[in-house]
Amino acid sequence: MSEKVKPYKDSELGKKEQVRQMFDTISKNYDGLNRVISFGIDLKWRKRIVSLLKKKNPKIILDIATGTADLAIAMTDTGAEKIIGLDISPGMLEVGEAKISEKSLGDTITLVVGDSENLLFEDNTFDAVTVAFGVRNFENLEKGLQEIYRVLRPEGSLVILETSVPTKTPFKQGYKLYTKYVLTGIGRAFSKDRSAYDYLSESASVFPHGKEFNNILSKIGFIGIENMPQTFGVASIYVATK
Repeated sequence: MSEKVKPYKDSELGKKEQVRQMFDTISKNYDGLNRVISFGIDLKWRKRIVSLLKKKNPKIILDIATGTADLAIAMTDTGAEKIIGLDISPGMLEVGEAKISEKSLGDTITLVVGDSENLLFEDNTFDAVTVAFGVRNFENLEKGLQEIYRVLRPEGSLVILETSVPTKTPFKQGYKLYTKYVLTGIGRAFSKDRSAYDYLSESASVFPHGKEFNNILSKIGFIGIENMPQTFGVASIYVATK
């Protein structure tokens, strides 16, 4: 974990347990708030991940920090035979299970409670690993990325969608105002855990992105690393190969 990323509030609990409790608390409102906060653009970003992976023709995919399974569900369009969605929050997975059942995708998608930094899978298991808005919640960023590297098959693909900070004017200034006032304001208005959206805003602003994150991936051993800023740089898609 980047030392700049702090737990979302002072507590004797570690960041991992705090994140689990936070997402359990906001799980029922998470999808609706996500659409409002991102103006629905997050759906477009996920479709780009699907498009990127479809070209790789993966058979088995692991979606880490799957949450309510939005990306896992979208990735059925890649033609994958099996998609495993893993998350630390049972509350988020409960919402995801309902969506999967409604769409009759239970034969393709399996959701499991798990720790992204201690994956209970054999080495070289998956053709692709995806993480959407989850790596900044890792308690130990490098350990989590090392685990991803371990369970990927040789030449397997890693695709990460994560928030980033725009670098160009006026988008940089607009982003700061939006995350400080609008994002946290919406979160506080509609979420039982008002501090949760403060955390999401803070963690997004300090998480390493762009070249800094590319360098971390390279240090782990990934090759062919690409960083694709999305929507004026408010998010980035990272693609890398084992």
